[in-house]
Amino acid sequence: MLNMKVVSWSLGITSLVSFVLCVTYGLATPESLHMHEFLEQILPGFKWLSWTAFLIGLLESFLYGAYAGMVYVPVYNFFNRRWGNSQR
Repeated sequence: MLNMKVVSWSLGITSLVSFVLCVTYGLATPESLHMHEFLEQILPGFKWLSWTAFLIGLLESFLYGAYAGMVYVPVYNFFNRRWGNSQR
């Protein structure tokens, strides 16, 4: 059985770190290699690049990851209870 808090926080932090890596990559490479168009499409309110937009992107990235954990864990636990290997 998966713990919703652990999985949600783990996915939220992973998404946040991925966002920071994408922005860092965008700052270090030529504009033709940027991901800013993709980030602007999936993160409402994010526009390349200001401090406010960066903070919005951080928050939204974390929330998307946490949401994924909150959806995934109950589904996984349901099927694990139903079809998982039990030691009975």
